[in-house]
Amino acid sequence: MPSLPSPEAAPELPAPAPSPDAPAEPGWPLWTAPAAVVLGFGVGVIASLVVDIVASAGGSSLSHPTPAVSIVSDVVFDLGFVVAALYFATLQGPVSTAAFGFRWPGLAVTIKAVVSAGIGYYVVTAVYASLVRLHGTDKLPSELGATKSTAALIAAAVFVCVLAPVAEEFFFRGFLFGVLRRMRIRIGGRDIGTWVAAVVVGILFGLAHTGSASSQYLIPLGFLGFVLCLVRWRTGSLYPCMALHSINNSLALGINQLSWNAGEIVALMAASLLVIAAATGPLAGRWLQFGLRQTSTPL
Repeated sequence: MPSLPSPEAAPELPAPAPSPDAPAEPGWPLWTAPAAVVLGFGVGVIASLVVDIVASAGGSSLSHPTPAVSIVSDVVFDLGFVVAALYFATLQGPVSTAAFGFRWPGLAVTIKAVVSAGIGYYVVTAVYASLVRLHGTDKLPSELGATKSTAALIAAAVFVCVLAPVAEEFFFRGFLFGVLRRMRIRIGGRDIGTWVAAVVVGILFGLAHTGSASSQYLIPLGFLGFVLCLVRWRTGSLYPCMALHSINNSLALGINQLSWNAGEIVALMAASLLVIAAATGPLAGRWLQFGLRQTSTPL
């Protein structure tokens, strides 16, 4: 989901200069990264199974659930990872939402990072598609009934373009990358821990879409996850990551699944970004208590 360079070809990106008012980087232990992946997957799978079983008691098929059941199941699956991140992030007490990347970045660096990342990602994906003769579409919108009714289309668009980008960026770039980038791996006198963290998170991000995307799309999705880590690193914020993720999903839904025209796709992008901004903007500069209760205490 670029002219952000690959780690082999480019000099190391400078870390963004911290604001004098910015909190220190969170000291989340490295073991919380794999623990959160396991817990998030477990909670998500169990919650999804509960939804399917409850729905089947009402007449829905377990093997062919209705679009409504599929949407609810996918939402609770993603929320499982959010819950896992909140749990492990707050084990040692309250944590600022800025630690997850909920901080407003500079406009210039945001535009530069998002545009260059987007160009780079689509160029690399186009090359990959030509080499492997990539074809087919994402399975998820069809499972959600996006082409069957207006209500299903709206629900699918909200999940694909708003909920999924927010939840997945919160876990993968906000928490997981925040933990793994603390690794110190030195080669030739240079610390490449952040690059390794971006690669690992990218691979996990691609694998997380195994059930919703064809296998041939997992490599581009993994590269998207890697690129989004670089955006998070360069801007110091989660907002550009959510924006690029949403834009990519809007393009994929509008072009591949719905065959919309440019105006309709741009409207979908704009609406999705506005909803994301309205829903997550207030999180900047707040504190999370035990991963559940949020106070209004400013940074």
